[in-house]
Amino acid sequence: MELKTVSLYAMAAFFTGSGIFHFLFTKFFVRIMPPYIPWHKPLVYLTGLAEIGLALLLIQPQYTSWAAWGIILFLVAVFPANLYHFTSGGAGMRIPQWALAARLPLQLILIAWAFLYT
Repeated sequence: MELKTVSLYAMAAFFTGSGIFHFLFTKFFVRIMPPYIPWHKPLVYLTGLAEIGLALLLIQPQYTSWAAWGIILFLVAVFPANLYHFTSGGAGMRIPQWALAARLPLQLILIAWAFLYT
């Protein structure tokens, strides 16, 4: 199996796992959402479903490109939550500031990774 295929399945596994975490650790995701965004809990569930759905579409060759663009849009859409998590000092959680700061450029890395499959 070539490296690009392995990477695609790794990305699908990553986003599937992340989507599942929205259901297992809902409180965490609710806490990092900026206060100006309404319907925190339903949106956490919706974003979890979106991640799982996009991950499953990613490994369907006829939908790979569309799913990759969807993941890019998803990452842009959830960036405000990561930024709020950082600027709020962890949203009341004991997470080192360096770890919160590291999440911000990680979004760019994930976007670049998804872009490989557009």
